[in-house]
Amino acid sequence: MPLILNEEQEMLQDAATGFLSENAPVSAFRMVRDNKVADGFCRKLWTEMAEMGWAGIIVDEEHGGSGFGYVGAGVLAEQMGRNLTASPFFSTSVLGATAVQKYGTDKQKAQNLSKISSGESLFALAVDEGPRHNPGHIEFSAHPSGNGYVLSGNKTFVADGHVADKLIIAARTSGREHDAEGITLFLVDAHAPEITREHTPMIDSRNAANISVDGLEVTGDDILGVVDGGFEALEGILSAGRAVLSAEMSGSAQQVFGTTTEYLKEREQFGQKIGSFQGLQHRAAHLATEIEMMRSAVLKSLQELDEDFEGAGMTCSMAKAKTGQVAQLATKEAIQMHGGIGVTDEYDVGLYFKRVHIAQQMFGDAGFHSDRWAKQSGY
Repeated sequence: MPLILNEEQEMLQDAATGFLSENAPVSAFRMVRDNKVADGFCRKLWTEMAEMGWAGIIVDEEHGGSGFGYVGAGVLAEQMGRNLTASPFFSTSVLGATAVQKYGTDKQKAQNLSKISSGESLFALAVDEGPRHNPGHIEFSAHPSGNGYVLSGNKTFVADGHVADKLIIAARTSGREHDAEGITLFLVDAHAPEITREHTPMIDSRNAANISVDGLEVTGDDILGVVDGGFEALEGILSAGRAVLSAEMSGSAQQVFGTTTEYLKEREQFGQKIGSFQGLQHRAAHLATEIEMMRSAVLKSLQELDEDFEGAGMTCSMAKAKTGQVAQLATKEAIQMHGGIGVTDEYDVGLYFKRVHIAQQMFGDAGFHSDRWAKQSGY
């Protein structure tokens, strides 16, 4: 498939560009940050996004969604990355919707997908238990009890976990802590009294939560997918998250590159535009080529999710690795080429740097995915 958007996707891109630049620019993000909004995003804005069909972008139309698929989700995420738009889109409309639509029972789909599409319910994926991403290391326990299980354990760095209505928890139902087999996914009420959520603001002014569960009783109706076989489902959800997160970082990288090149054309030193300095021209040209390769990798991963969801995992890893590297390079170069003022809060480039620094670590940084590729290749 050509690495270009089709006509409908281009129309979605144009709509997203116009809406976000008017209703959710960087200045809106600054207002949420400066006013210390507890949710970490504007609820009114999220309602408007849901009314436009964005909350259910990958949800089938029979459940109230738009059915635009993962390329559509990536188109929206890219524009959100350009504007630093804070919303529960990633945690709910990508991770939550993927989990329920791909692995949920008919009953779970009926109960949850329409609420995702309408923006009524917020979801969060609770997988990691340590300081670094390691989905194969699950100690969080699910002990058999009667006709169900009792959940206990801790999760870290749960994006939007502090405001979620539903949690998707990866728990161990059998095997040892590093075994891929024996992992089961549970969809639970985040407001259950057995669940404690500690709000943890991050350097990018987004929000996550550390979650503790002590003796939460669940039934078979709360299981997503199959018992002991949840790792495959978890990898599918993570692949979707990695690709869409890469799209967001791609948008951020493109935006700061555009901002920086404009600055190079305007800033003068020693009576000359600094964009005329050959050293800076070389750095900008190098970054431009890296951004083009990054964009191709991201679009390819999104297309593969739509065409062959089960087989798209490694392409999504490739996109996440490449985008993490390029987006970090773009934001670092932006700060350096802006000189000392680049790190001040007055300029937006520092905000992009902080967001990219967090996003590239979420669900595995470039090192994690490079290692994954090496192991897949037999090294």
